[in-house]
This record gives sequence, structure tokens and C-alpha cells, in this order.
Amino acid sequence: MKQQGECRTSDRVLALAPDESSRRAGGELAAPGSWPESGMRGDAVWGLCQGSGGGPYQTVVDMAAPAFKCSCPSRKLPCKHALGLMLLRVGGEGVVVDGEPPAWAEEWLAAHRQRTRKESGSGGSSAPGGGPEAARRRAVLRAQRIGSGAAELEQRLEDLLRSGLAGVEREGYGAWDETAARMVDAQAPGLASRVRELGPVVASGSDWPSRLLADCALIHLLDQAFLGIDRLPSALAATVRTRVGLTTEAADVLAGPDTATVRDRWLVLAQQDATEAMLTSRRIWLRGERTGRMALHLSFGGPGRALDLSLPRGLVLDADLAFYPGARPLRVALGARHADPVPGGAVPPGGGTDAALAAYGHALRDDPWLDAWPVVLKDVVPIPGRDGERWQLADAHGESALPVDPRCAGRAGLWRLAAISGGEPVTVFGECGHRGFAPLTAWDPEPVAL
Repeated sequence: MKQQGECRTSDRVLALAPDESSRRAGGELAAPGSWPESGMRGDAVWGLCQGSGGGPYQTVVDMAAPAFKCSCPSRKLPCKHALGLMLLRVGGEGVVVDGEPPAWAEEWLAAHRQRTRKESGSGGSSAPGGGPEAARRRAVLRAQRIGSGAAELEQRLEDLLRSGLAGVEREGYGAWDETAARMVDAQAPGLASRVRELGPVVASGSDWPSRLLADCALIHLLDQAFLGIDRLPSALAATVRTRVGLTTEAADVLAGPDTATVRDRWLVLAQQDATEAMLTSRRIWLRGERTGRMALHLSFGGPGRALDLSLPRGLVLDADLAFYPGARPLRVALGARHADPVPGGAVPPGGGTDAALAAYGHALRDDPWLDAWPVVLKDVVPIPGRDGERWQLADAHGESALPVDPRCAGRAGLWRLAAISGGEPVTVFGECGHRGFAPLTAWDPEPVAL
């Protein structure tokens, strides 16, 4: 089994990025034209990337650790060149060819292998990767690094509470970015991402102190959960590992000894692509006709690499889905297909706004770090916002309404939803979370993208 430290897919590589600008810049460099020279051997990959200086930057990566070295002056770890080279490597067969590493790359790889053997206390294999036992040791070492990072982050939060929030405005983004970089060094990209999100909170309105404390409390909860992960139930422990940034390959989910696949006729509720620089992510939401269970298939694609699954709204797929481990499973890996997808899925059953809030609340009980949960709203009426107010989806048979997620403001899909409704109740699928409801699909009577 591949261990959680290895970078075999685009999503694992992107999880290592120290910030959004690095993700975008790395994606732009994930093209063969950016690397006049490149090669690979086992888990090692190297290349020359022309930079702004006089000569090309020398970049070398051990994909298994992962570990990286670049001659560029950037202090980010990994830098955009290392990210671009890793994305190029996972982008498809034949993009980077096998070969012997140049002297500068072999020198770093040899030193890296020596450090790894010393840390693990074993002679091990001299080849990058080192086999299953070396992979197990790397997983243990990474868990130790994340634990050290979580303990350091706890100290940072304690210092914040001791000194008070008055100085947070003066510190700006810099202090949080520095702490996030420390979490990247600890190989905990999930913690780094959450810390990085604390910076903008100060500028989010007059009640920013309460929001900052709430976000810090969730980080504290995640820190403590990871530091005591051996005492947690297995499902919750899996959720905590995912939240700190440890990922699992789809192949491992399908082949895991405890995996139980769910066969159903899965209705495609929505498909949404997002592009950053040269990287594309695709989310496909499904609902089981028999089980009523919600599922999310997530995939990533780099330059020149097609996303592995496309399922337009309204199709029905008879297939086995394996849910990733967690206290509230949602993400799935696609298993055996028992028939080709067919059109003609009926409008899915749904509930009112109160039921949507209850569904999110139940999911949040199992996963306190959950931003939103997929739900189908039945018989709701969209109400446009006026004078800067937020849109709402009002329950046609009750007295409650859900505010629309402010991140959806200005999207043409909201006016499309209003046109479909014409003031009458409609069925809408989307995600319900603490920010509000984000509509993705409406039925007219065929599914329409929002």
C-alpha cells in the first residue's frame, strides 16, 4: 500500500503548496516547455527551469518523502519550481523520461538518503523509495513531524490568548503566514491552510474578534485531536488525518481490507470544474436512488492530462462506490460499473430549509471542521437581495429561509434560478454550510446548471 507521505497525484502535490500564489505559479510551470532538461529514476525527479536570473534553476525532488531542493532564492517550501516539477511528473506517462541524474541532483539525493537512514535508525535501501518498510518509516516520521507542528501551533495559539487580540491587527498577515510556513515544514498542509485563513479575518467586519476566536478554537480542536489520535475511534481518526493533510489514494480506498463498496443507481446532481493557472479540479455530486446517500467524486488534472471522469447532470450510473474513511464519509472512489450511464434521472426527493440545516448539523456533529454538506431543497422560492442584502431561498410551505452563500453573489446562476422559478417553488441542489446555501443545480424539469 502506498503510504500517506507519497506524492502520486495532483491533489497530493497541491496539498503541499504553502499558499495560493504558489499553487498557481506551480501550475504554470507544470508544462514540458518550462523544463528544457528533466529526468527521473524511481521516486527521484530532477530538472532545469529557466528563471529570472542568469542561469536555470536546479530542482530535484524525492516524490516518496516528499522532499525537495531548488537553487532558486525563494524561501517558500516547496517553491513553485518544485511544485511545477512534481505536477509535471504526475501529469502522465512519458512526460518525464527515465535517466541517470546529473551530478548536482545525485549529490542531493545521496545526502537525502543518508539523512533518512539516520532519522529512521536503519541502513535501509539506498534507492529512493526503499520499498514498503521504508515507506512505513516515512509515514511514521511524517506523523512525528506533524505532531511537532501541532504542538508548536498550540503554543502559538496559547501566546495569542495570553497576550490578547489587541495586537493582531498590527501584526497583519505576516505572522500568520510565518506560522503557516512552519506547518508546511511540518508536512501538515491542512493545518497550514487553516492558519493561513486567519490572516484575512481581521478585515472581515467589526465582529472579527469572535470569528477569529471561533476559527482558532477549531484549529485547537484539530491540534488536540491529532496529538491524541491513538485514543480516537477509527472513523474520527481518519477524519482528523484528512483534515491535517494526510491523503489516501483512490486505489488504496478500493483495495483496503475494511473497504465496503455501495452499489446503487447514482443520480448525478451536479458537476463543477474549477481552474487555477493550468490545474483543473472536478467535483461530481451524486445521490443513490435506493440508499438516498450523498457522494462526492473529486479529481484533479494537470496540463495535458484529462480528468478521469465526466458525468453530466441528470445521468444515472449503476456502479459501486467506495467511500473514503471518515466519521461522516462523503468523498468516494469509483469502483466497478455495471452499466453505461443513462439519461432520464427523475427529480430527486428533497426537504425544506429546516431539513437542510438539520442535515448540515448532523454532519457537523461528526466532523466539526466541515464547511458544508450537500442537500436537495424542495419547494423553495429564490428571493433576490436588494440594496446589498443577500439572496435567500424561502421555504414555500413554512416561515423559514436560507441565506445564499455570499461567495455566490454576482453569479449569473442566481438570476437563472430566479428565471426558472418565476416566483413559483422549485427544487434546487447545492451545499448548505455555515456561510449559507450555495446553489448548484435546479430542475426545470430537466437539470440546469447554476
